[in-house]
Amino acid sequence: MYIKKKYFQAFLVLILILNHSEGLPCTTAVVSGKATNDGRPLLLKNRDTGELQNRIVFFSDGKYRFIGLVNSPDKNNHEVWVGFNEAGFGIMNSASYNLKSSDDTTKISDLEGVIMKMALDKCATVDDFEKMLEDLPKPLGVEANFGVIDAYGGAAYFETNNFDYIKYDVNDPDIAPEGYLIRTNYSFAGKENKGYGYIRYATAAGLFENQIKDGKISFEFLINDVPRCLVHSFTNTDLAENLPESVNDKDYVYFRDYIPRYSTSAAVVVQGIKEDESPLLTTMWTILGFPLTSVTIPLWLADDGSLPAILMGNESGNAPLCDLALQLKDKVFSSQNDARENYINVSALMNKENTGVYQKIIPVEEQIMKHALKSLDKWRSSGLVENEIKKFYQWIDATVIENINSKLKIEN
Repeated sequence: MYIKKKYFQAFLVLILILNHSEGLPCTTAVVSGKATNDGRPLLLKNRDTGELQNRIVFFSDGKYRFIGLVNSPDKNNHEVWVGFNEAGFGIMNSASYNLKSSDDTTKISDLEGVIMKMALDKCATVDDFEKMLEDLPKPLGVEANFGVIDAYGGAAYFETNNFDYIKYDVNDPDIAPEGYLIRTNYSFAGKENKGYGYIRYATAAGLFENQIKDGKISFEFLINDVPRCLVHSFTNTDLAENLPESVNDKDYVYFRDYIPRYSTSAAVVVQGIKEDESPLLTTMWTILGFPLTSVTIPLWLADDGSLPAILMGNESGNAPLCDLALQLKDKVFSSQNDARENYINVSALMNKENTGVYQKIIPVEEQIMKHALKSLDKWRSSGLVENEIKKFYQWIDATVIENINSKLKIEN
């Protein structure tokens, strides 16, 4: 038993009071190693939330050390919203809104972040997580699609409500014929045509279908193409086509039900390992802030808990890269309060002159990826070198924000 039953409900209620987090839309995917270009399983979480300030935290006070994404105001790090641990176990979720039965009168809710932190602390495998769900006292205070992978090739979704769950094994061809599953904000086992995210699901499904036709799924596809997709499957439009001529040509368009949203606070891909690799090679490709105004930073577990300072909370409690991404996000959304979340200025984001915010920061990301992939290739062939992780993080801290500021001519 992970927590004594007589204490569990009191614990959950305390966490709920201290750190309530409103569930909002997310777009997620679990990909079996059978469907990836390198045989490593993948998790994707494009996170939408009311708390746009996120940071990365290293945890070392439990059974397993782990790295997780945390809301910046959560000063005591009660909840984790996506992460991985030293055993190679990774977890994320999307809120579901069609799983609760009509007779469920449970008052506690929105405890998915608590459950995921607990799982990263205690679980090494998909089976461990399933046992944890079985053993925890009910009600759980959740309504969610949990996605998990492990170092043994395990990959699954658990559609989970307060009292039970249904497991979808992504390695089972009868369940996932192409080797992947997608979830937004409804569950396949829930009430039909209830919940949210049907348009985002259709958009993501189209992206995956096209990708699998052309070849296997890569982590690059998950972190680059999906969270930054400007296709709308319901209106059959693509904002990346027929771009405005210039950054000066204001081109505001209605921006609802795309995979990236105004409420998107981060995009994360957890890339697992092959069975003969060290779990410490598990990589968390992390975009803090709005995906179209931020860059991808890879993360690994260093022995001493080192992380890039630009992803950790500073004296303000916020991560510097997230601060910068939100500053750049302000440049592409409407400044009018009644239109702010609903209208994006495409010309400020991308244009034919290649002077949009996204277009200017992509070279910074390309440099990061080149450096990271070179290091990963070396570590996968000759073993992880702890000091090289720290040097990589130091390079990230020394160059990334400075380069972004320079390209966009932002004064510190």
